[in-house]
Amino acid sequence: MATHSISMQGIGAQCLTAKKGAAATAGYPCQFSANDTVADAANNGSFSGVVAGVRGDLVTVQYRGFVTLPYSGTAPSVGYGILAADGAGGVKGAQSGESYLIVNVDTTAKTVCVLL
Repeated sequence: MATHSISMQGIGAQCLTAKKGAAATAGYPCQFSANDTVADAANNGSFSGVVAGVRGDLVTVQYRGFVTLPYSGTAPSVGYGILAADGAGGVKGAQSGESYLIVNVDTTAKTVCVLL
């Protein structure tokens, strides 16, 4: 019996290049911290995208499309949900802030696939 899986990772991805802030880590949610500059999003902070790569003093930021991120705390629900950065490279549910379309929640891997 064949096993099939569905992945939306990278669908509709749009990226930009920005300057690297104090800390900008590949795979982490990020936020603009100054003109043309991004840094890792702080705990409970909003995020503008995800750092797709770092090269010297520049970073590639995915700001649109589907991306899979780790989550902490209670598992989010599929559908629209409010998420914030968890300050450790992932996201978590929040009471206020930006709402994202959540299309997959893997409670074993503790990951969530969201549309930025």
